[in-house]
Amino acid sequence: MRKYECTYIMDPTLSDEDQDAVIERFRNLIGQNSGTVDTAEKWERRRLAYEVKGKREGVYVVMNFTGEPATEAELGRVLGISDAILRHLIIRTDVK
Repeated sequence: MRKYECTYIMDPTLSDEDQDAVIERFRNLIGQNSGTVDTAEKWERRRLAYEVKGKREGVYVVMNFTGEPATEAELGRVLGISDAILRHLIIRTDVK
């Protein structure tokens, strides 16, 4: 099992309930793929340095999880095709 950190930016036009549902969806996705979520923090709305998909602001989420490379690949795939996500980045944190 490897440790990862995933940061993604959600569409700021989503309601708080929809934002929580998106976060829960990705937590469940990791669990369904034999991973565990260590932490998931939702930050406040922040102004972006440049326009992304027509948006100037976004809601950041930082999630630390443990899983197999297949778990990371599936999470990246789903984040990439989700309309609620503007950008995402997944990095391994256990590499020295």
